[in-house]
Amino acid sequence: MEVNIEPGKYVVAVSGGIDSLVLLDLLKRNPSLELVVAHYDHGIRTNSADDRLLVEQIAKENNLEFYYEEGNLGSSSSEATARTKRYEFLNSIKEKTKSRAIVTAHHQDDLLETAILNLLRGTNRRGLSSMYSNDIIRPLLPYPKRELLSYAQSHNLVWNEDTTNQDTKYLRNYIRLEIMPKLNPKQRNALLGIINDSKELNKQTNDLLHILITNNSADGELSRLWFIGLPHNVAREVMSTWLKKQDITFDKTMIENLVIAAKTLNPGKSRDVDKTHILRVQGDRLALVSVER
Repeated sequence: MEVNIEPGKYVVAVSGGIDSLVLLDLLKRNPSLELVVAHYDHGIRTNSADDRLLVEQIAKENNLEFYYEEGNLGSSSSEATARTKRYEFLNSIKEKTKSRAIVTAHHQDDLLETAILNLLRGTNRRGLSSMYSNDIIRPLLPYPKRELLSYAQSHNLVWNEDTTNQDTKYLRNYIRLEIMPKLNPKQRNALLGIINDSKELNKQTNDLLHILITNNSADGELSRLWFIGLPHNVAREVMSTWLKKQDITFDKTMIENLVIAAKTLNPGKSRDVDKTHILRVQGDRLALVSVER
């Protein structure tokens, strides 16, 4: 197995499980990389402190900078909440250590699981290839889980097993345990092909959306007349891209409400976007305005 990452300083997300410890072992062999080990304890399992101790010990043995945070989310926490809190922590460590990017241990099986998960949740076009992101580096995506297991065994790695991975009340675990084993190699490759096609199509679509927004905006404000004339589905795509350019987190409900507001509000009126932004209709322009509350 090989991972190719440009030289520099990176935050490596290490849970203490086999995937992230394989990633760390591969990365530490590259002398051009400066690694910061970051561990987030969700507080979902009573024995989760054991994971932190293992990761901390490995970081210390390899003279690597180490950070961790205890989330205390509790056993009833949702997958979405746990993921959000984890990435908030990882991004804070990235900023604190002035690292180039965050590196995670997602692999090919995770890629397939996520595509199925997003389809079941009613994903938009981005959901099929959501793991291909410019914000997070995932160098293990080409490798299936079985290759990570083989690497860990051949290099005598020690890791902890997360018992919650067997709990099928979490949809991802149900997909992993009940759906993934039923895919034969041909079906698996077919789904990988769809994901890769979606990745390329999304890239081309995103490039076109950025061009459209640039051509129909001035000083960061969109032409409202142009926006009103867009088909509803296209308007949603434009709104999503516009918010993403401003680093604003959104979901489908927010996009739907903002598109309707942008097309129907009277001049001078505004609509809340999140805790720090509003959408304001300024004559024939649409503006995203930062506010203090």
